[in-house]
Amino acid sequence: MIKSTSDDLKSLLAYSLREKPGSYIVEEILHRFPTFADLIDVTEQELLSIEGVGKARARQIVATLKLSRFISAPLPSIDTIRSPEDVYRLLEPEFRHLKQEQFVCLFLNTKNGVVAKEVISIGSLNACIVHPREVFRPAIKRSCASIICAHNHPSGNPDPSPEDISLTQRLIESGAIIGIEVLDHIVVGNGTYVSLKERGVI
Repeated sequence: MIKSTSDDLKSLLAYSLREKPGSYIVEEILHRFPTFADLIDVTEQELLSIEGVGKARARQIVATLKLSRFISAPLPSIDTIRSPEDVYRLLEPEFRHLKQEQFVCLFLNTKNGVVAKEVISIGSLNACIVHPREVFRPAIKRSCASIICAHNHPSGNPDPSPEDISLTQRLIESGAIIGIEVLDHIVVGNGTYVSLKERGVI
């Protein structure tokens, strides 16, 4: 697993750029983006503002960081959902470094086996617009028996907002009409989560 310490970041950048760890480019990147969480969302445009970083290098850095994100995330082998914790364990590595809200659905068969996972919407820092049709269209296409929804709170606090609760209720109502049950809605925070089913919303 790639750790997020300064030395690890410096080594990662130096190796990918074929630079010495103490070079100007490496030091300047880490000065502007000191942690892995800061660096993971860096854009080519931001990197191009650093002297000595051209388009090719900027693309190389962005590609390396994306790859390191997947390498550093454990890959849980969860085929069947038995509890909200299973959902959390499955999705937390994906949500860990996101700075925007991302709404994901797990599509399940009659035995709660995971048929597919799909990102439904990517939002802003604190909001994600989701419409029931975007949620249930892929569920119908896959002939799913039920779904579990989940999204992250980049603030780290998983307490559901009034909008989260309202959306969940709309999805439950829509699912009842279509015949696809919404089993739960998990809100993922920093190292923790909230199940709206356990909160009594579902």
